[in-house]
Amino acid sequence: MLVGYARVSTEDQDLTIQVDGLAAAGCEKVFSEKRSGTSTDRQALQACLEFVRDGDVLLVTRLDRFARSMADLHSMLSTLSERGVGFRCVDQAGVDTTTTHGKLLLGILGSVAEFETRLRAERQREGIDRAKANGVYKGKRATIDAQRVREMLADGANLRGD
Repeated sequence: MLVGYARVSTEDQDLTIQVDGLAAAGCEKVFSEKRSGTSTDRQALQACLEFVRDGDVLLVTRLDRFARSMADLHSMLSTLSERGVGFRCVDQAGVDTTTTHGKLLLGILGSVAEFETRLRAERQREGIDRAKANGVYKGKRATIDAQRVREMLADGANLRGD
């Protein structure tokens, strides 16, 4: 059985393109969710990994939709392999753990994806540091209304909630 997994990072993103691509590739069942790839709480992915059986092939549209890091990728692929489940990327032709060349390509692409993620994080950190040095970056906008807190304290509320 071909089983698909689709993921987007935020609620305002659309899963349609991924789900349609997986259906067109022949997936009989597709698990999908809107969760950050860095999240360790991807319930649809866990359900998908529990669902697949010996002889099944798990399909994703792209590698970055599936794994957070090389360690994460290798861990999940190892689990799938032990259970006799193959793995394929629809939009990254050649990434297919049911072939020797596909396994090689998977390792290379996984390393490149992790490298890109780390570069992106470094550039973001550099940009934030530069903005802070220029007095432009003030951090996350306050989510607490300071005036409301003062009013609550004046009305007898305390920080413990008693």
